[in-house]
Amino acid sequence: MTGKEHDEHVERIWELAKRIGIAMFVTWDGKEQRARPLAATVEKDEGAIYFLTDVNGEKDQQIAEFPHVSVSFADHKHAKFVALSGKATVSNDRPKIRELWNPFAKAWWDSPEDPAIRVIKVVPQDAELWDSPGRIVTTISMLAAAVTGRSPKIGENAKVIL
Repeated sequence: MTGKEHDEHVERIWELAKRIGIAMFVTWDGKEQRARPLAATVEKDEGAIYFLTDVNGEKDQQIAEFPHVSVSFADHKHAKFVALSGKATVSNDRPKIRELWNPFAKAWWDSPEDPAIRVIKVVPQDAELWDSPGRIVTTISMLAAAVTGRSPKIGENAKVIL
């Protein structure tokens, strides 16, 4: 892959993660992986993805012991997927919590001043992108490939270091 292609893939990864917004956040507890959906705030300029979380969850302890996590974004309707892995940290950074506060957070906490809120920061190290033109185009391409014996053209797939 050329430098330009790499940069385009990296740009698309950040763009899709931000647009999709909800991620499966995966931690390791020493025995098993644990996954849960979380609302993400994607900050490409900071090279980070943030999540508001509750201090009472298991995530904090898992991240403290095993900081390497996976974060996956999926837009099934449009066949677009991003999987990231990187290092996570948990903090009680009150200014950052206030900055990240949004109406979605109101479903879990009364205000950004709630003492139970924590912020998880993930700095992705690498990512994989699947960017298809959509289900209909992909299906037609796969059917055409079955008839012609040629490989289907079902979109971009790239593994990149961030």
